Amino acid sequence: MHTPILKTHPRGLFVAVLLLLTLGLAGVITLQAHRTFLYHRATAERILHDYARLAAARFGQRVGMELYYQAFAPGTEALWRAKAGTPGAPLPSPAALAAGLESHAAGFVRRGRYTFRYDLGNRRLETAGSAPSRAARKWLVDTLPVHMRTVYDSEEHLAAIVRTVEGVPRAIVYTIVKDKAGTPRTVLGLEGDPKELEPVYTMGEDKFPLLPRPLTGGVIYDSLGSMIVTDADGKELYRSPVQYETTFAARDSVEAMFGGMRVYVALRPDMAPKLIIGGMPRSPLPQLLILLALTAGLIVVALLQLAREYELARLRADFVSGVSHELRTPLAQIRMFSETLLLGRVRSEGERVRSLEIVDQEARRLTHLVENLLHFSRSERQVTRLSPAPAALAPLVREAVEGFAPLATTRGVNLRTELADGVVAPVDAEALRQMLLNLLDNAVKYGPTGQTVTVGLAATDSRARIWVDDAGPGIPAADRERIWERFWRLERDRGSSVAGTGIGLSVVRELVALHGGRAWAEDPPNGTGGAAAAGARFVIELPLTPAGATP
Repeated sequence: MHTPILKTHPRGLFVAVLLLLTLGLAGVITLQAHRTFLYHRATAERILHDYARLAAARFGQRVGMELYYQAFAPGTEALWRAKAGTPGAPLPSPAALAAGLESHAAGFVRRGRYTFRYDLGNRRLETAGSAPSRAARKWLVDTLPVHMRTVYDSEEHLAAIVRTVEGVPRAIVYTIVKDKAGTPRTVLGLEGDPKELEPVYTMGEDKFPLLPRPLTGGVIYDSLGSMIVTDADGKELYRSPVQYETTFAARDSVEAMFGGMRVYVALRPDMAPKLIIGGMPRSPLPQLLILLALTAGLIVVALLQLAREYELARLRADFVSGVSHELRTPLAQIRMFSETLLLGRVRSEGERVRSLEIVDQEARRLTHLVENLLHFSRSERQVTRLSPAPAALAPLVREAVEGFAPLATTRGVNLRTELADGVVAPVDAEALRQMLLNLLDNAVKYGPTGQTVTVGLAATDSRARIWVDDAGPGIPAADRERIWERFWRLERDRGSSVAGTGIGLSVVRELVALHGGRAWAEDPPNGTGGAAAAGARFVIELPLTPAGATP
C-alpha cells in the first residue's frame, strides 16, 4: 500500500472511525467492569474488617467473662470465706486460699505471689506470702484508692488490675469490705502471675466462638483466627500458637474491671470466601484484557481488510485505466490509418503497404491484450481449461516469436532465438503462445529501444526450460516474487509513462502452474544482480514428455 487509502475515501474513514469507537467502547466497558470489581472487593474487605472487629470484641468479652469465673471471682470468694476482712483476723497466704478451689482458679491462687489487706483509714498495708518490694508496695498503695473509685464494680464486688511494674507483669484482683454504715473500710486482694491466666484465654471457645456460627458455617474455632493478649502497658501476655497475616485484623480490650487487657485478633485470610456470601469477588481483569485484546485484534484485522479492500479497488481502477490506455492507442492508430486508406490519401504503394502493416500490428496488439483479459476473466471465475498434448516446443516457440516480431520491430527491438531441437513436452499450444507473448511484451515494454531480446529453449533434468532475456533495468531481488502478483508493479514503474494492465506476468504464472511447471525471474548470465542489473531473465520450466511418447 502506497498512500493512506482511507484518507481519500470518506466511507472507509467513517467505517474506520466506527471500528475505533467500538474499540474505545470496549475499553470503557473493561475499565468500568474493573472499577465495579474494585468497588465490590472494597465492600467485601470492609465487611471482613467489620468481622475482625466483631471477633476482637467477642474475644475481649469472652476473656473477661472467663477471667471472672475461672480466676478472679473464686479468688475473692476464697478471701471472704477465710474472713480475711475481719479486723485482727490472720491474713491467709495464697496457698491456704487455694484449698477447695477448682483447678484453674486453684492454679492462679496457689501460685499467687501474696495476699494483701489494705486499711483505707490508716493506709496500712498487710501482706501474706512473698513480700512485695518497696516500689511495688508504694505502687499498690497509690493505685488502689484511685482504681476502686473509677473501676471497681460494687455489684460484682471485685476488680482487677493487670499492669507491668518494675518490669514484672502483675495481676491484682481485689474486693472491698464495708463497715455497717456502708463505707469502704478495707481492701482485700491478692497478686498473681499473669502467666497463670494463659489457659483461661482459650476457654469458652465452643460456647462463645470468635464469630457466630451462622457466619462461619461451623468452622472449628481454632482455625478461624489468631489472638494476642497484652496488658495495658503493651506487655504481651498470650499469643496463640498459629499466627495469621494481618490482612483482616482488629484490636479491642477486656472490660476495665477485669484488667483492661488489650486483645488483637487476625482472621485467617482464606476464611474470607466462607464469611462473604458468594465468596470474595474475583478480578475479571485478566479475562477482560484478553477479550479487549481479541477485540483490538479483530478491529485491526477489520481495518487491514478495509484498507486492503480499498487498495484492491484502487488497483482495479488502475487496471481499468491501464486497459483503457492500452486499447486507446492501437484503436486510434487503426482508425487513423484505415481512414487514410478509405479516403485514398496514400501517395504511393509503399505508403499503402506501410499503413496496412501498422493496422495489422495494432490489431495484433489488440488481440494479445484481449486474450490476456479473457484468460484473466476465466481465471477469476476459475473456469480456465487447458488441453495439453505432447508437442515439439521449438516450432511453437519460433512461431510465437515470429508472430511478435512486427510489434518488436515498431519499437526498434531485435529478437534472437537459441532453441534446442527435439525438446518435447505436454503443452497447450495456445497457452504456451500466450505465455511467450506476455514475456516478450514485458521485455519490449520495459527495455530500452534498440535492445536485443533473446528467447531460449533447452532440456535439463527431465524438464523443459524456456527463458526470455532482456537488456532492461533488471528486477530487484526483493521484488522477484511479487512481480507475479496481479496488478502489482515495481515502484519505479508506477509513475512512469509505460502503460500496463498489471496482469501479464500473473497470467504467465497461472498458465505455467496449470501445466505442472513453475516460473521465476533471475539475473541473466552476464548480469550483476540487484536493481542495477544489466537486464533480467524470465524462466518457464515445464515437465518433459515421458520417454516413448509421440509428439
